Order: sequence, then C-alpha cells, then structure tokens
Amino acid sequence: MKNIKNYLLLSILPLALISCSKNDSTPVANNITLHFNNTFKTTTIVLGDAASSTATVNTSANGQVHHFSELKYVISNIRLIKADGNEIPYNINDLDKGATVVNQSKPQTLDYVLSNIPAGEYKQIKFGLGVKQELNTLDQTKFPKFYAEAGANDTEMHWEWGTGYRFTKLEGFYDTDNKEMSIHTGSTIEGEEGAYTQGVDAYREIILDFPAHPIVGRNAPKITINADFDKLLSGKTNTITLGSGNATPSVHTAANMVLFVDNLGGNGSNDTSGMFSISNVENN
Repeated sequence: MKNIKNYLLLSILPLALISCSKNDSTPVANNITLHFNNTFKTTTIVLGDAASSTATVNTSANGQVHHFSELKYVISNIRLIKADGNEIPYNINDLDKGATVVNQSKPQTLDYVLSNIPAGEYKQIKFGLGVKQELNTLDQTKFPKFYAEAGANDTEMHWEWGTGYRFTKLEGFYDTDNKEMSIHTGSTIEGEEGAYTQGVDAYREIILDFPAHPIVGRNAPKITINADFDKLLSGKTNTITLGSGNATPSVHTAANMVLFVDNLGGNGSNDTSGMFSISNVENN
C-alpha cells in the first residue's frame, strides 16, 4: 500500500508542476488605459456657466481671465512604440475602434481602454488630435459608432457646413464681464460642392515619451495624459488675446483658428506635444 501511495504522489507531482507553469505564464497581450486629465496648469478643470461660482477660472499670460462651459476633443490614430523601437498601431484606420471623443462633462470618456496590446515594454506614444485627412469624412455607414458619438446632441463634433469632424470644441466665457467664447477647430475645405479640396489641415500629431515605461503582460498599465488648456491662449507657439475678431468661429478666420490649433496640438515641427504631457504611469 505504501508503494502505491508513493507512486500516486509521483504521478500527481508533474501535473502540479505543469499546472503552475501555465498559471505563471505571461499573457501575450493585455489592456492599457489612457486617462485624460484636462487642466488649467495643474488644476483639473471644473466646467460652469457664466454665473458659476465653482468653475475653474484661468488667467492667460496676457492677464485675460476665462473659463469653460464645454470642453471636447477627438483622439485618434494611436500608436505605441516599444522599447526596441517597434511601432504597434491601434486600429488606426477604424474610427469606431480606434478613436474617441474626450468630453469633460462625461467622466466615462476620460478613460479610453486600448485592448489586446501585445506584451512588452513601451517607451513612447503617438496619437492624433483630430482625424487624419483620409478618414475625415462624415461617413455614417463606414464608422457608425464614432459618427453617432461625435454627432450626438450633447457632443456636436460635426461641422454643420462641411464634410468632416470638429477636432476641438471649447465653449465658455472671458474677461470680467463674461463675454461668450466659442472656439472650434478642425480641418477646412475649399471650393464648391462636388469639387472640394483640402484647405487648412488642423490635424496634429502628438508624440510623448513615457517618464516610466509601461510594461504590458501580467500588468494592465494606466497612463495619465494631461491636457493643459492654459496653452490655449498661452502656448509655446502663440500668445493670444481674445477679442471680437477671434473668440467665436463665426468671426475668426482659418488663420486665426490655426493659432489655437498650434497651441493645443503643437506646430508639427519644433513642438510635437502641444498641450499634452504624461504625468503618471501605473503598472497595475
């Protein structure tokens, strides 16, 4: 009987080792969560109407006070760069699966989950503020989910007059008498219906290095991306004072709009981060 018990124990041992080995193996993929923290400098933004006593008020480099009642922007064309330099694209040609509208009034939109990211160590992220030219059409059939998300009544990220999306939409008030501010950015078109050509390309490529490398595998990292809207008027490229000629989209020209675009998304040459930075990497 003793010999039989020993035999059974020896038979079970390899099975136990195999089971432990399987349980301890590193997953081939996991998720990464991008958390967007919208701020004025280091203060997370609270929205409010003209009479709000709780809205976050910012003062520009030129001493102009302002606050927001609405804050929205589009993130798309996301790519993650591994420590070895390999680039991992995330549904870059599918707006339904690889683009999102960040909406400060909807906390659920501040976390965007990238699913099934290959295991490994990552050093950098690239993404678009807006939608790249070849996808910037209001295509309800091809991308119904994103079309609906961007066009919902409380989002309104479609241009009324064009064929593409708004990339940022900022509503609010400025100066001590709370004049209305409405700043919308997005690519423009020129010409007539049926013969449109690209006008201003407001899409901007953002490139950010990770201060600590997220490691995907057993971990599902969370990366906090700060969007500092103090840069709207006090950017690395332009210092802007709001007035009658540039505070509403019905008044400001495409050239006026580009000043805001370059502040928020960088000018594409010596500034490829704009208002964005990475404040934290959690390897959970």
